[in-house]
Amino acid sequence: MPGENLSRDEAQERAALLSVDGYEVSLDLRSAVGAAEAGARTFRSVTTIRFRCAEPGAASFADLIAPSVTAVSLNGRDLDPGEVFDGTRIRLEDLAAENELVVDAQCAYSRTGEGMHRFVDPEDGETYLYTQYEPADSRRVFANFEQPDLKAPFRFEVRAPEGWVVWSNGVGELTDGVWQFAETKPISTYITAVVAGPYHYVTDSYSRTFDDGTTLEIPLGAMCRKGLAPHFDADDVFLVTKQGLDFFHDHFDYPYPFGKYDQAFVPEYNLGAMENPGLVTFREEYIFRGKVTQASYEGRANVILHEMAHMWFGDLVTMEWWDDLWLKESFADFMGAFALVGATRFEDGWITFANRRKAWAYRADQLPSTHPITADIRDLQDAKLNFDGITYAKGASVLKQLVAYVGQDAFLEGARRYFKRNAYGNTRLGDLLSALEETSGRDLAAWSRAWLQTAGVNSLTPQVILDADGRVAELSVLQEAAESHPELRPHRVAVGLYRRGTGPDGQPGPLVRYARAETDVDGPRTVVGELVGADAPELVLVNDDDLTYCKIRFDENSLATLRELLGDITDPLARALCWSALWNLTRDGLMPARDFVGLVLRFAGRESDIGVLQMLHAWADSALTHYTAPDWRATGGRLLAQGALKELRLAAPGSQHQLTWARFFAAVASERADLQLLQDLLDGTAKIDGLDVDQELRWALLEPLAAHGIADESALAAELARDDTASGKRHQVRCLAARPSAAVKAQAWAQVVESDALSNALVEATIAGFTQPSQRELLAPYAGKYFAAIERIWAERSIQIGMDVVKGLFPSLQDSQETLDATDAWLTAHESAAPALRRLVLEARDDLARALRGQRRDAATAG
Repeated sequence: MPGENLSRDEAQERAALLSVDGYEVSLDLRSAVGAAEAGARTFRSVTTIRFRCAEPGAASFADLIAPSVTAVSLNGRDLDPGEVFDGTRIRLEDLAAENELVVDAQCAYSRTGEGMHRFVDPEDGETYLYTQYEPADSRRVFANFEQPDLKAPFRFEVRAPEGWVVWSNGVGELTDGVWQFAETKPISTYITAVVAGPYHYVTDSYSRTFDDGTTLEIPLGAMCRKGLAPHFDADDVFLVTKQGLDFFHDHFDYPYPFGKYDQAFVPEYNLGAMENPGLVTFREEYIFRGKVTQASYEGRANVILHEMAHMWFGDLVTMEWWDDLWLKESFADFMGAFALVGATRFEDGWITFANRRKAWAYRADQLPSTHPITADIRDLQDAKLNFDGITYAKGASVLKQLVAYVGQDAFLEGARRYFKRNAYGNTRLGDLLSALEETSGRDLAAWSRAWLQTAGVNSLTPQVILDADGRVAELSVLQEAAESHPELRPHRVAVGLYRRGTGPDGQPGPLVRYARAETDVDGPRTVVGELVGADAPELVLVNDDDLTYCKIRFDENSLATLRELLGDITDPLARALCWSALWNLTRDGLMPARDFVGLVLRFAGRESDIGVLQMLHAWADSALTHYTAPDWRATGGRLLAQGALKELRLAAPGSQHQLTWARFFAAVASERADLQLLQDLLDGTAKIDGLDVDQELRWALLEPLAAHGIADESALAAELARDDTASGKRHQVRCLAARPSAAVKAQAWAQVVESDALSNALVEATIAGFTQPSQRELLAPYAGKYFAAIERIWAERSIQIGMDVVKGLFPSLQDSQETLDATDAWLTAHESAAPALRRLVLEARDDLARALRGQRRDAATAG
């Protein structure tokens, strides 16, 4: 990645000098089909940029990453490409007040999901193209000024193979063999988009009449590969889309500004989705080839609404530089959940938010790389890594609290003013806060300093003192912060008191809330006077209803109650909050990991929320793999497999709980009898009433069979023949790399580390198969090889592949002090390595150190 970075200082200097009036981009994609697969593949890209310079005679540069440049002209002067183009930048000297730059280049098709990605479907040989740019990969497709605050209108034209359809941000029309697209509104380079190929395309429309009598008509489209068309439930995608458009029109008072609304589900996509105005792109895994749970549909709906919120927060109004990435991502994450609950059938979306999204944030906020929500982004590599749990989930959590703090009406009115004042422009933190201060009447400076400009997560613990009659004499909330990030923040929290009632038969009933108080927690200790005199609680839940962002702790009595009665909590959000808190206790080494596994075994079968259940399975697997003492892993694995099989057989036939337990059973199965059952389910010699072993579940059953040496290469080839699709190929590659053989591991390592022949999706699949927890000894030789290779990988590969390799192949399964020392030795010897690379290694080191602390805690309990 040498020479591809752009610093904040350079961007600020260029923005002060230049303003852009418009782009005309002409792409010739006819080379995408018909040529040999081997070797570099390129397409012609001709770009005309009209721009002004505030200091005539000054010099600047345009961005372009391309194998070659054929011609460059500036204001009618032909420049020598060999002199002005260095592979990443085009030097521009002696600029006029008004300028026209024309660049004719040969740009490369991508296999890494960056720039113009090219995919050939193994099922039918068809070729599909799409672009993905964030934060700075449009320069791989056309010459430009690649920074968010140099917005401009774009006009695209595309030549494509005969029979293809091409889409871009604006409405397109095929004229004399060329696709011509309507000029866009002023937008940033990173949200322009092109999708091209023989996609399956479905249309619909949205209409809205506003109070002033005007009517807005939005053409809707949705597309996927032809091979996925039989599985494409476009009707549900359109339903959520229309519900979202209604919701945002109701709340934002600013009509959707970008004309049409296409949504493309594309192959080998690195992200969940991308908010290109008028042409949103999604990973095609959101088209479900087999039976999935309601949580999968909820997740897809949330992503659709998240990207839609970006049409206002991010596309209409864009942050000036990546420091304020939160101005789009935090808001979209919050608005996605807000709209999900307010507009769709997924009324329990805040439970998923509390349990899943916040878990991501809590982990990120305890890493050594944690940062304020408004981050210090020095360059593009920093920006790439800051699409993280802080920017998304913590930011959204803080906004949820801000809504409670200023009031929903004031918050939304502030957003409306923000849109109208800054439409098609760029903003910083202060622009939004000033609008919110106007509408709420609150001074948000202190709130911003505490929540947006400091890092770290606080812990809130209840302290209860009872009087002689067994009533609450005093209840206080203790707040703590890590030494590295000592900020104690103001929190608006609800404190709930829970106890068992008495059932009609005289037996103890479920655990229910009987008292609640909202209070402002500020400083190390806050007394909750409203609860004095209440009956003695069996459970005190701080942050009941999930109003703030914090780690919940428990007093000893409450923790004892959860160990015995967690499944008796009737409220699903309260139950989810307790599970999340228990997982944080486990990760922090305050609860033995085997105790957490025991709680999952005891109570997960009673969990009604399918998203929470899936999260519990992931946490239990992580607890077993990373946090339990090594000599208990085999025992814990047997217990989890036994418990999963028990719940699988007890689950209602055909239910989503049955499917979830089946997948978890496959993930933890290791004993001969369990593996034989997986094989029998595959062969059809065993059946579980109601369990449909469809193609996706077949691959889930095959991976553990491959990892334990039962499904060999021929069995996996036979399964691929049964599912000879792009999805099937990814599954097969993962299973092939999972086999317990030194030769297999050497081949997988070479394919990822020593070669760049694999696409991004197959790199990801190979890494996933390579790193099997049951194969620690087999993987031990690769710890040293990892540290020897990563700096070269970072220098030679794209940043996406570099991230995949550095994160995915870190030897976390070699969980010993020796590996920790080797990590520290690499960090000491590579202090001058790229900061983004060091950040990834530091994060992996922290996870390893945390795992070792957890193992010591678990072992001490056993002793």
